[in-house]
Amino acid sequence: MISYIIRRIFYMIPTLIIISMISFAVIQLPPGDYLTTKIAQLQAQDELVNIDLIEALRAEYGLDKPVYVQYGKWIWNILHGNFGYSWEWQKPVEEVIGERILLTAIISFTATFMIYLVAIPVGIFSATNKYSVGDYLVTIIAFVGLALPNFLLALLLLFIGYAVFDVSLAGLFSSEFANAPWSAAKVGDLLKHLWIPVIVVGTTSTAGRIRVMRGNLLDELNKPYVMAARAKGLSEIKLLFKYPVRVALNPLISGLSVLLPQMISGATITAVVLGLPTTGPMLLGALRSQDVYLAGAFILLLCTLTVISTLLSDILLAWSDPRIQYE
Repeated sequence: MISYIIRRIFYMIPTLIIISMISFAVIQLPPGDYLTTKIAQLQAQDELVNIDLIEALRAEYGLDKPVYVQYGKWIWNILHGNFGYSWEWQKPVEEVIGERILLTAIISFTATFMIYLVAIPVGIFSATNKYSVGDYLVTIIAFVGLALPNFLLALLLLFIGYAVFDVSLAGLFSSEFANAPWSAAKVGDLLKHLWIPVIVVGTTSTAGRIRVMRGNLLDELNKPYVMAARAKGLSEIKLLFKYPVRVALNPLISGLSVLLPQMISGATITAVVLGLPTTGPMLLGALRSQDVYLAGAFILLLCTLTVISTLLSDILLAWSDPRIQYE
């Protein structure tokens, strides 16, 4: 087990390097750079542009160098704890993304916990009560959840909050805590606002995993080993959780490797609608303005999260199913 984990971590290093190279190159595909975009914006507003100053800044930040030189400088700085400078925010990247990464992680991990907490028991109930009223009801709710876009659900909840309860459900903090330093009161305020984005972000994934759990468990319940165990007099509850449920969980465990990155990168529109101070809107802005170091840092962190999630899901999968070998 230990050797397997060490070997997988060793494989992670070249994987992340290759992904970071491709990501950095893709970010730079549009013509020009951040300063070019900024010049165009200033000229559109009929403002004077100091070309000499712009060229000096381009040389200072290495924007006049080839892409591979910029990439090498970026990686070298990251190895020394420096993710680069965000031109748009006029701050080091690590200062810009620090709190947003934290808030995004809180929403994503809480939503993931909610997804599995709901999907597994509901999927088991639906499979063990096939074609019952409860099964049909769960199926209808799951299909609605799959069909309803997250941003539309967010708009619906915002409307209900304003129209019915006369409260704003947008954001993660009340106005008095939005820019306040972290404290017990701010954490409590965050917890009061957290349930809306968690529900919105997790709805589609929960519905999908209910269907996966139901389908896998139904498939397992019809296999000969289940009939043999039942014939030996094993109780239904013990039979259900000792064998079929454990096997049916495998796709959900393996799906954990893509669930977290999907929620972080896929909730951008939802974050814009709800006014959430998370990474999605900032990444979108960085890509539009070609703020390469800020965008590159976000993408590198997402890639790292994907690789780590894959490692964790593989370890959990091997632990939950003895048939899966580490070699």
